[in-house]
Amino acid sequence: MAATLRGVEGLTVPADFSGVISVDRAGEPSFRRAYGAADRAAAIPNRADTRFAIASGAKGFVAVAVASLVEAGALRLDTTARSLLGADLPLIADDVTVGQLLAHRSGIGDYLDEDADGYEVTDYVLSEPVHRLDRTDAFLPMLDGRPTVFPAGARFSYCNGGYLVLALLLERAGGVPFHDAVAERVFAPAGMSDTAYLRSDELPANTATGYLHADGLRSNVLHLPVRGNGDGGAYSTVADISTFWRALFAGAMVSPGFVADLVRPHTEKAYRDFGYGLGFWLRPDGRVQLEGSDAGVSFRSAHDPDTSTTWTVVSNWSDGAWPVAREVIA
Repeated sequence: MAATLRGVEGLTVPADFSGVISVDRAGEPSFRRAYGAADRAAAIPNRADTRFAIASGAKGFVAVAVASLVEAGALRLDTTARSLLGADLPLIADDVTVGQLLAHRSGIGDYLDEDADGYEVTDYVLSEPVHRLDRTDAFLPMLDGRPTVFPAGARFSYCNGGYLVLALLLERAGGVPFHDAVAERVFAPAGMSDTAYLRSDELPANTATGYLHADGLRSNVLHLPVRGNGDGGAYSTVADISTFWRALFAGAMVSPGFVADLVRPHTEKAYRDFGYGLGFWLRPDGRVQLEGSDAGVSFRSAHDPDTSTTWTVVSNWSDGAWPVAREVIA
């Protein structure tokens, strides 16, 4: 049975929705409600402050961490990947830059082809044992041997592998492991106390397990890296996501001038009428968006910098967020 929500006019929530819906205005929640179970076997309900995996929604965190390192003088947007990769990943063209990787305009081959015929988000797609993927250099065998798809800078093509390469560059330019670098340069200055790259095989209390389907107990623990990395996999709360947006546009992590570059169109029409900046989707209505989709994960958050309003829908099953997000965020 679908239920009509008070506080979000005209919104109905499917009976199988499991997650949290949040609308914040200037940091104050005008609507925030949890549904479904964080742990189905133990019948532990989701709460408004439950931590959820956000998949590629974390690419915005990576972009801000890179921007912070650029402002610190350790990296430039025109730094070539090759200058830091050395002999690693030899099929990445010598002229591919940090900026092109951030904008998904690098042309490098990707380890994941989401446009392949028959691809399903619940497929087993990783070529490396997931338990080994707990640090950035462990992804090198998975990224290696991928031929260039098009010349660097020629066009937009969404590339998860490009953000794993960015994680390597972030480590090598800054001298700090990826997870620590993002925590120091993004989570700490933003005040995101409930956000981290958690291991899926040792999730702490009040953290949602990701499920493949609307019902049943099959989780995503064998589908994703045991610990997320550059292309996604952080865990967060809707409150921390709202905090991130406000901190971003307040200049808490990088200067307002650099923020403007992150959220301006580097591709005007990357997907339908959506543009893409550096780590952020740009909606035709002027809002900035982060989105993540993976086995057991669905997440969308949009922010209006003019009104400081944030809309977030997150679910702990593969397609759970989308019907609700289409109504809440459109």
